[in-house]
Amino acid sequence: MSRFDLSPLYRSAIGFDRLVGDLEHLLHGKSSEQPPYNIEKQDDDRYLITVAVAGFAEPELELSVEQNTLLVKGKREQPAEERRYLYQGISEGNFELKFRLADHVQVKDAKLEHGLLRISLLREVPEALKPRRIEIGEGRTLEHKSE
Repeated sequence: MSRFDLSPLYRSAIGFDRLVGDLEHLLHGKSSEQPPYNIEKQDDDRYLITVAVAGFAEPELELSVEQNTLLVKGKREQPAEERRYLYQGISEGNFELKFRLADHVQVKDAKLEHGLLRISLLREVPEALKPRRIEIGEGRTLEHKSE
């Protein structure tokens, strides 16, 4: 089976890398035990990522940002006794999610409530980089005064 190069697809902004990862898993027969998540656009500059982390306590979760990539990790301590499930629908495995953040998108805060990890993001474009309107003159040229 030939291997496709999906790296150009990783250049998009927030969350698209997960789609590419799922596609790679499909193409190469790997299964994914990642927790489900939502990405909401709340307005032009605010986003919210909600990750379902059922059974994870706050100390078992880690968030970090490096080079425009938000990394969400979950690492559980192994229980002392072995469990015998009749059916196991809730994943107990460790996980790692990566989200590419667009330029100037910062993580503002994170909260764990009712098994949901909510990560607030805000895009803050510096004034110097914001578009500005240039007024069009009436055909006059600007004169430079000599001092």
